[in-house]
Amino acid sequence: MKVGLFVAIGLVLLAVLLVQFSKGTSLFRGTYSLRLHAVNVGGLKVKSGVLLSGVQVGTVSQIQLAPDTKSVTIMLKVYKDVKIYHDARFVIEQAGFLGDQFVSVIPTENFPPALTNNADVDCQEPFNLQEVARSAAGFIQRLDGTAKKLDAAVTDLRAQVLNAQTLANFSASITNLRVFTEQAIGAVKGINGIVATNGSQVGLAVSNAVYFTTELNRLAASAQEMLATNGANLTAATKNIEDLTITFKQLAADLQAGKGLAGTVLQNQELATNVQTIAANLSITTSNLNRVGLWGILWSRKPAATNTFKTSTSPNRARP
Repeated sequence: MKVGLFVAIGLVLLAVLLVQFSKGTSLFRGTYSLRLHAVNVGGLKVKSGVLLSGVQVGTVSQIQLAPDTKSVTIMLKVYKDVKIYHDARFVIEQAGFLGDQFVSVIPTENFPPALTNNADVDCQEPFNLQEVARSAAGFIQRLDGTAKKLDAAVTDLRAQVLNAQTLANFSASITNLRVFTEQAIGAVKGINGIVATNGSQVGLAVSNAVYFTTELNRLAASAQEMLATNGANLTAATKNIEDLTITFKQLAADLQAGKGLAGTVLQNQELATNVQTIAANLSITTSNLNRVGLWGILWSRKPAATNTFKTSTSPNRARP
């Protein structure tokens, strides 16, 4: 019995040690349960650790596939003295590149309330290296296709653009550009020589231009001063010219309408003819006065042949 009792106590101690050092919960600490819902758990196993900020606070007690086979329920055992708030994030992570997976609890703002027993929480699925490799393989294939297309485009470019004829034309263009550059340099040197040899003339021309500009500014200032001084007179003169233009227009309108002496003369054909006859007689009289004088006309016994005056169709006759 002593041996049996000793063996039983040793087995109990061994079980306690196994539980203590095999990522299991302690027999002397109370726990509460949490239900995590994830699409994929990767390689997560029962008895995997639950780490809060890197510190183990529980273990994975059970992993069950949902009835719809689209998600997985993970049961956690968390120590009662550890509070996890509802805004915390649950992520399935991996220790190292090939290490064991565990459930990582990432606290945020710790807004109350805290999670209680059998609370349902969403869990972020683990990083799937194989899925990333497949995506990278597809990306590499697309990149390889793009590289092939780029290579074909470069080949076409070399065949169509960078051929012998195009390169020859490009070389000729470079040669022409070099010749043009040399000619431009020669022209610049010629201009520099002209400026150097005719510096005094250029300076005199610039001085004259400056003087002309100064005088032009002075003339403009004088004109502005004259306009400012005689602005009222210029305005009055302009007004008088405008009134005179209106008067001339009115006189022209009166002439066309037959108003006044001039209008009557223009409208009456007979009166206009008499005016023309009088003008002709005055011309003859002026001619006689210039030729023989006034006393010769008055005392002449025989009037000259040129003294005959034109007669008009009217009964009145012009007399010398």
